[in-house]
Amino acid sequence: MKHMNTDAALDCLRALSQEHRLAAFRALVQAGPVGLGVGDLRDRLGIPGPTLSAHLNQLRAAGLVRDQRDGRHIQLGADFEQMNALLAYLTENCCAGADCSPVAASCPPRTAPEA
Repeated sequence: MKHMNTDAALDCLRALSQEHRLAAFRALVQAGPVGLGVGDLRDRLGIPGPTLSAHLNQLRAAGLVRDQRDGRHIQLGADFEQMNALLAYLTENCCAGADCSPVAASCPPRTAPEA
């Protein structure tokens, strides 16, 4: 698992501390490993393209969003490794070091086996 330091955690938290950026990140997490196209995300959030682009740039800079370009199409996805590192950083001293969660959560979600 990726290790996170305080500066990286602060970068992630700053990036997520705005309503549209948090909504965008949550939508990408919900979409899973496949992610969403930029236009799909824009439509879901109902914000103008240039505004979304500015928000995505901040999420990218914090390492929370990755994108894959295919010609003119850009597919966005949450960086689950970075998200899990942030969660681990925030909870590493939870309950005085004792495991306080019944089930350890990790993303991305597992995909269903092919039939």
